[in-house]
Amino acid sequence: MLQTSGKYSVAVGLLLVLLTLAVYAPALRHGFINYDDDRYVTGNPQVQAGLRWGTVIWAFTTFEQANWHPLTWISHAFDCQFFHLNPVGHHLSNLLLHSLNVLLLFLILRWFTGLAGRSFLVAALFAVHPLNVESVAWVAERKSVLSMLFFLLALAAYGWYVRKPGIARYVVVGCLFVAGLMSKPMVITLPFVLLLFDYWPLGRMRLGADDESQSHLLDREVPLITNTESLGKLCIEKIPILLLSVASAIITMIVQRAGGAVVSMSRTSLLLRIENAIVSYGMYLTKMVWPSRLAVLYPYPHAVPAWKVGVAAVLLLGISWAVLWYRASRYLLVGWFWYLGTMVPMIGLVQVGNQARADRYTYLPLIGLFILLVWGVADWAKSRHIESNYLAAAGFGVLAALCWATRIQLSYWQDDFTLWTHTLTVAPGNFVAENNLGLTLMREGKRDEAITHFRAASILAPGDATSQLNLGIYAQEQGDVKQAIARYETVLQLTNDPQLRASAYANLGTIYFALRDYTEAKQNFDYVIHLQRAFPIVIRDMGLIAMKNGDSTEAIRDFARLVGIEPTDVNYFLLAQAFHQGKRDDDSEWAYQQALRVSKDIDRARQTAIQLLVQ
Repeated sequence: MLQTSGKYSVAVGLLLVLLTLAVYAPALRHGFINYDDDRYVTGNPQVQAGLRWGTVIWAFTTFEQANWHPLTWISHAFDCQFFHLNPVGHHLSNLLLHSLNVLLLFLILRWFTGLAGRSFLVAALFAVHPLNVESVAWVAERKSVLSMLFFLLALAAYGWYVRKPGIARYVVVGCLFVAGLMSKPMVITLPFVLLLFDYWPLGRMRLGADDESQSHLLDREVPLITNTESLGKLCIEKIPILLLSVASAIITMIVQRAGGAVVSMSRTSLLLRIENAIVSYGMYLTKMVWPSRLAVLYPYPHAVPAWKVGVAAVLLLGISWAVLWYRASRYLLVGWFWYLGTMVPMIGLVQVGNQARADRYTYLPLIGLFILLVWGVADWAKSRHIESNYLAAAGFGVLAALCWATRIQLSYWQDDFTLWTHTLTVAPGNFVAENNLGLTLMREGKRDEAITHFRAASILAPGDATSQLNLGIYAQEQGDVKQAIARYETVLQLTNDPQLRASAYANLGTIYFALRDYTEAKQNFDYVIHLQRAFPIVIRDMGLIAMKNGDSTEAIRDFARLVGIEPTDVNYFLLAQAFHQGKRDDDSEWAYQQALRVSKDIDRARQTAIQLLVQ
């Protein structure tokens, strides 16, 4: 019988994986988007270098993007190693990770509860709910699906540990938890989740003489555990894992403050944050039941209407009262407090970024709500003697509707224009969407359309450095050098973001370079290098300045670095000229042969390089 059960679980797990792959298959035809994908992949030379020792060291030591998540960086480098900048491979990795998470969730619930049908439905809801599209379809959100993988593996290892407690097994749980934290610190609430699982379904928690836990444990041929412990002892047991959470929280706060990602109280008051958190808890519940008008970013409000706070608070208090009143059904309490507890790190009491809430934040918390709903509805139907066939039909109907809604939501992620147009439709007054739609139009050569969005963004958020940077780029392309310089200097006054500051310095440098003010140009370029940004045009112009100054050693270093990033015929020809200036003719000949090897038109390349050198 156990063998049959095992085969059944494998078959159901395979069905879940196939369902997930089928629903998300269109994502494999999507490209990268101009929102963090550039910072994580397409514009990140460290990641594009692929799997090498230098990349691993960088991943563990960098605070890039105001986060410390080395395993996430390494996973992106892994994709670049094998897929380069082909978006198919990067999307495939996200999809495979999500599919594996779905499978693990089913197997863990099946193992812990002994109920395959309910476990299947929870995992299926997790697989195809539209709120999870953002975590799967967005390459830069690799950190969510990767950290979830280690979170679920840690849960599975905990089940292995409670069957036969021991230090070695406990260490495995801790190691997997650390791996999750090094992917994204959203899994920081694992100790809390383990206590919830001790309460139900593991039944390890002994609360008193009137405890009725045994009547609510699920029948199984072989009990997962044979003994119970007091709440105090179980809490003590979690202390080492809790210390890992505390360490991760401290590291995260240090890194995010250093990166300028933490919003100060002067910008958003504590009262506004509490009001937004209460409303967000309620909005996530609403979107779970009716997942419509989903956006990649919901603007942070200047104020929250009192009626919204009141309605959300009544809803949250009402559900909390209900699960406590019906606490005999332990899964209600576990599911609800899973949702409330795992959402705390992302709810915004410590505000990071400019979003009021985000769909990706529900990737972990939704599981608790799915458990609450599936087990609750199943027991309700059982108490009213409703045929299981009717219940199964209703469940598959819900799944079919969610698959349809997920396909629609997934279609909005196919390209930048579709994504940001949809975002402005469902979340108007969104300066981030205005900026990114403007960049999309500018890339397509529609500058006059783009400038209207840049101006709209600057009106919506006068202190937004990105808007000022984009307006500066537009002015520079239009030849209005004076305005461009003013915009870039404003960017430097408004932000500490390394990427934005580097872009402003780089653009200032190119302006001064074009004006033949090479001293000022080099000073700005040096700031870019100090910020550890490798813009090819900056490195090229620095090499040209070195050539002009007769510093062949510096020129060779710059052009060698340039061909490492962009191995084009023009760049190799510039390197050859630098070698020639430095009287290293053998190296010059090698560089020239490399230019010949990669060139489709060496005469054109030579002419372009000479024009750059002459200018």
